[in-house]
Amino acid sequence: MSEEFRTQHNVAVLSPEVSHKAWEQDRSFHDILYEWMERAPWLAISLVGHVMFFLLLAVVPWHILEKRPDKIVHCFPVEKPEPIVEEVPDEIVEPIEVPESQDEPTLVSEDFIENSTDDSNTPSDFPDEPALFSGEKDFENLDPNLFVLGIGGGSGSKGGRFGDGKGRRKGGSGTQPALDAGLKWLADHQDADGKWDCDEFMKHDPSTDISDGAGRADHDVGVTGLALLAFLGNGNTTREGKYKHQVARAVQWLRSQQDFESGLIGEQRHTNFLYDHSIATLALCEAYYFSKSPILAGTAQRAVDFISQARNPYSVWRYAAPPQGDNDSSVTGWMVFALKSAEESGLKVDTAAFNDAVAWFDEVSDPVSGRVGYSSIGERSSREVGVNDEYPRELSEAMTAVGLLCRFFLGQDPSREDAMLRHADLMLKTLPAWDDETGHSNDLYYWYYGSYAMFQMGGKHWKAWNKAMKPAVVDSQESSGSIQGSWDPNGPWGMIGGRVYSTAMSILCLEVYFRYAKVLGGR
Repeated sequence: MSEEFRTQHNVAVLSPEVSHKAWEQDRSFHDILYEWMERAPWLAISLVGHVMFFLLLAVVPWHILEKRPDKIVHCFPVEKPEPIVEEVPDEIVEPIEVPESQDEPTLVSEDFIENSTDDSNTPSDFPDEPALFSGEKDFENLDPNLFVLGIGGGSGSKGGRFGDGKGRRKGGSGTQPALDAGLKWLADHQDADGKWDCDEFMKHDPSTDISDGAGRADHDVGVTGLALLAFLGNGNTTREGKYKHQVARAVQWLRSQQDFESGLIGEQRHTNFLYDHSIATLALCEAYYFSKSPILAGTAQRAVDFISQARNPYSVWRYAAPPQGDNDSSVTGWMVFALKSAEESGLKVDTAAFNDAVAWFDEVSDPVSGRVGYSSIGERSSREVGVNDEYPRELSEAMTAVGLLCRFFLGQDPSREDAMLRHADLMLKTLPAWDDETGHSNDLYYWYYGSYAMFQMGGKHWKAWNKAMKPAVVDSQESSGSIQGSWDPNGPWGMIGGRVYSTAMSILCLEVYFRYAKVLGGR
């Protein structure tokens, strides 16, 4: 290379040592840079890989590698567990002690208990209960607990004999106004303590318009029972109905009249006291039928037990308790209905009485005329219709009606019992007819039994009876003054039971359309 060329191109001419050293430096730098650049991606990848590896190690659940005992898992359908109900022990109630000199259970305060465990003084399995009310009080403000826990109950037939005052049947059209007016009159003449005062009911009248028709003072129990039956028959209970307060008062008063030891409701103040007891028992049993309340069960059961004790062995009833061997169809009729009502209500009843009652009515029934005798075969009742000799006396077929209705409730069927057909045919000859002038034919006792008996007969017998009975009762109801809605007591038993008796019996006649189910097939 010439000097000129090196000068033009600025080429340095180094010595061999210098040139080799420079080349070594230059090569080493480039080689190292090249090699680093060549290795850089793989180092980054390696670095990232190691980082990820350590991160994975950090999140591995090492506890799963621990050795665990073998476990067998059974899979079955899981049912919802039954709720655990803690049993509460029965409350222990101290027995109620009755002093020996006490004839009636002591009335306690209105805050009563529903049950009692005392049975030391009761002749049955039903314990005594405290009274629902105490003494005279404002019964328009009754404790509402009475209608929840007391002797109330849903009205309505439970498939048995009793109706609810709502299931009205054909034949009763036009009777509702008379029925409503009669119940209102009874409600207006009830005492504050719950009874109907047989001889002084007119105390509730205004001084300028006093009712007449007083009965005898010793029959308050009987007429109160009849009035209560009239309200119950129209669907009133202590829980339901327009007259639920009247029903509650009457039930409580009858309970207060019961002798705790004997079960007798009322007192033996006259020879007819068993009439009063049987009617009151019938009313209490019907009230218990609708409620099933233990508050009433003991009272009703003791009353039923007294009836059983008053029956003559292997026969029926009359006027004495303990019995003295005499029997009659009239008292027996009321006793049979009281016992059948008790049986229907689930109370304990001596069912042997029913067979003996059938035997009695067979014994006193005239096989030719069909007349049921009072105390012997075909004997007329001593209750002659009429009060003087100016008019011919007429005799009703009251005992025949009693016998016929009892046969139905004792399970007999007129299609198989010829005596029943003869009874009904005979009654068609003495249909109800109101007599304003003499009252001879106004035998509401007969009409009551006859209406229910002929309703059970059905057919031509019921049609003819109903055609006569309905106007006889409806048209004779009083329509003005303090006696509006009542009936005059101018027939047999009128002087004894008075206006309360005649009104209650007339209402019961008008309730025949719904008070009882048809007995045959009704159970």
